[in-house]
Amino acid sequence: MNLVDRLNEIRNTLPSNVKIVAVSKTKPAASIEILYREIGQRIFGENRVLELESKYKILPTDIDWHFIGHLQTNKVKNIVPFVKLVHSVDSLKLLIEINKEGIKINRCIPCLLQFHIAAEETKYGFSNDEVFRMLDDNLFHELSNISVKGVMGMATYTEDQHQIRTEFKTLFSIFNSIKSRYFAREPNFCEVSMGMSNDYQLAVEEGSTIVRIGSGIFGND
Repeated sequence: MNLVDRLNEIRNTLPSNVKIVAVSKTKPAASIEILYREIGQRIFGENRVLELESKYKILPTDIDWHFIGHLQTNKVKNIVPFVKLVHSVDSLKLLIEINKEGIKINRCIPCLLQFHIAAEETKYGFSNDEVFRMLDDNLFHELSNISVKGVMGMATYTEDQHQIRTEFKTLFSIFNSIKSRYFAREPNFCEVSMGMSNDYQLAVEEGSTIVRIGSGIFGND
């Protein structure tokens, strides 16, 4: 099965409201272009700034580039001019930097708040308490050039589906809590980015609106 068939197969299993980020990290631009040209895939995800920049420069300008990796503050300025969504905002410091660079180019940058929901310590992300403190801080409300669209999280890499489902339930509960407390009047706060190639179906069952799929589309090469 080629990558077009794999993506089509995944699309056919998803509700119409769920968006697929084709995670193209380490994959050649030619593979991205095949999905773009042949079946109209427009959303692609990268986790390294330099690789994202290089692909942005040579691929069609109407691709929606999502940044899904850990973002260092000194690299923010490289992607702010064009990135469609930053999934991995995990600190107020990073939000402040994104806002600062957004002001420079008069652009409001869409972001998701990344939560640490997995058992693995190596995963990045806010805790509940950290986010509530941030959202209660006047400094957050002064950030005029960021737009928080929702939340993101990564489940533990395990075969225990009960654990994965529990972690996804946790993220969706966090989303609802934040939505009702801080964004009740903001319809654009509506995204829950969770689920990857090995667990996206569980994620969708638990409320995901964006799935990030790499090997399920591109293979493991």
